[in-house]
Amino acid sequence: MNKSIIVGGGCFWCTEAIYQRVEGVISVESGYAGGHKENPTYKEVCSESTGHAEVVKIEYDQQKVSLAEILKIFFETHNPTTLNKQGADEGTQYRSVIFYNTDEEKQIAEKAKENASKNWKNPIVTEITPFTNYYKAEDYHQNYFNDNPGNGYCNFVVRPKVEKFMKSRGE
Repeated sequence: MNKSIIVGGGCFWCTEAIYQRVEGVISVESGYAGGHKENPTYKEVCSESTGHAEVVKIEYDQQKVSLAEILKIFFETHNPTTLNKQGADEGTQYRSVIFYNTDEEKQIAEKAKENASKNWKNPIVTEITPFTNYYKAEDYHQNYFNDNPGNGYCNFVVRPKVEKFMKSRGE
């Protein structure tokens, strides 16, 4: 049976590129969640006026990959200890957040956060919050790293994260 979870770990191009390489993940879609404006644009989200975070919606086959593993990867592939910041990307839209749908997902997320805290010197600031809304990002944000390998941000920010992740998995 397929399930989905929405997470935000900084720029959605990075998070999308990581999860596209996880066995058992069926699809990854970049979008916006957790804000108060319907159908926000990228420009509006970046202005920090909508309350949304850049997120990815991950659809996965729970027979092949568990939510616990997906969240372990989440905490390993971004810095969950920096408030509203990932590298040079700064603003509330870059916050670290997990949107859960059920009490079971909330418990799994809290356990993943607790486990991850052992790997970080500073406290984890990741929000674990009930799902309220999600809006798909503009088409040009979808599959961004794969479609734009020569882009400067992709070369200097996304690619190193993807390569580090793949190396950690022995690939």
